[in-house]
Parts: sequence; structure tokens; C-alpha cells
Amino acid sequence: MKQPAAQSSDNAHTALVIFAKAPIPGEVKTRLCPPLTLDEAATLHGSFVLDMLERSKLAAAKLQLPFHRYLACAPSSELVFFKIMEERQGVRLLDQIGEDLGQRMHHIAAQLFAKGYTQVIIVGTDVPTLPLAVYQEALTLLGRSDVVLGPALDGGYYLIGLKQPAEKLFANVPWSTDQVLTVTQQNAKALGLSVGLTTAWRDVDTIEDLQSLITEGQEDDKKPKQDRVFSMRTAGTLQLLATRLKTR
Repeated sequence: MKQPAAQSSDNAHTALVIFAKAPIPGEVKTRLCPPLTLDEAATLHGSFVLDMLERSKLAAAKLQLPFHRYLACAPSSELVFFKIMEERQGVRLLDQIGEDLGQRMHHIAAQLFAKGYTQVIIVGTDVPTLPLAVYQEALTLLGRSDVVLGPALDGGYYLIGLKQPAEKLFANVPWSTDQVLTVTQQNAKALGLSVGLTTAWRDVDTIEDLQSLITEGQEDDKKPKQDRVFSMRTAGTLQLLATRLKTR
């Protein structure tokens, strides 16, 4: 499938990139194991990836957001899982390249700026209930800030938006710690870059995060079908995990 370059005539100057690992047992969500099995963790992660793809597509359509969607793939965009996502979700595939998360994000952003985009927003897959309005919020903030960050409740960030390549923004960040957001903000200040913050949201890294998500899913299930945030797929997965966790 040929991937078109950025077009100046359709107002899509922004690339929205979903950063995703393939749902391979033992490679994803390992901090949830135990009590989850490696297969359960991979299934949950795969459902999250689909959630982010579906919800970002819905946000673009419902809010008429002018961005092209990309899926940044690890370990390889050639995996069947990603090829299926490309076909079914209408996203363009990119490979993650770099020794750490910062290098991978910088490489993807630089690649997209080189294609002609003037804004790049990167979002992770651990926020399956992220409100659609956050995408609009990120775009609005990026209109008046050099960098946009989506604070995660654990001290990291689930989203970053850029208007130019900024490799030093990702330097010396202690990834997978509660200092990620703070250090990134310090880097931005040192570079003279203004920072806007979107709504803080919980991502799912620990078993405590998962338990909170299960509770949210149970509350969501009580709502009218048209008002539910959780996909039927993820809701079903969480219900199954909740039952299994009671016996572990």
C-alpha cells in the first residue's frame, strides 16, 4: 500500500502517531506478570492497541480533526498484526528505531517533519479510555506552545506534541520512572521551549493501575450503551481478568 506524503491542501499538517509494540507474550505488559500470565498480558495489550486506533479514528471523524494517523511499530512493521491494523484501521506504518524510547520518538518525529508535517503528536497505547477531547486539546495547545505533554498519573506522560525536531528534549530522561515528566519539562526549559499540558490521565503499567481500570470498566458497564467508553472487547477482557484474579 503506497503511503501518501503530507498534503498542504487538505489541512492535514499534523501527524498523529500511536506508539505500539506487537502483542507478543513476554514482550508486553510484563509488569503485570504475575498475577497475569504472559498470554493474558499480551491479549490485554493487543486490545489496548485496537482501542487507541479505533478511538483516534473516531476522534478524527467526530471532532473533524485535521491529522493523518500513523502506527509506530515494534519490533517490526512487517509483522502480520501490524499489517492487519494497516488494512483495517487505515493507518500508515512506521518502524520504531533507536536504543531507548526517547530515541525512537525523536526518530519518528524527525522522519515525519521531513515528510512535510508541521506538527507531530505521539500517543502511547496504555490509555484506552483517553477522552476524545484530549486530541483536540493537544492540537489547541500546540497552536500556542512549542511542546505539549499529556501527564500520566505515575509521573510519566502518555502524549507528546512537537512543532519541530528536538532530540535534546529526550536526552537523559530516566524512562519508566516517576521523573519522566519532570525531566522532560526541565529539558524543554533549558532549550527555551514553552510547554502546554493536557488533561492528566491514568495509564496502565502496574497491577494497581489494572485494578483501577477494572473498577472503571464495571462502572462504565452500567451506563447506556451509547455512553460507554470501553470497547466491548476490552470490557470483556477486563471482566474475564477480574474473575481470574479473584482466585490468584
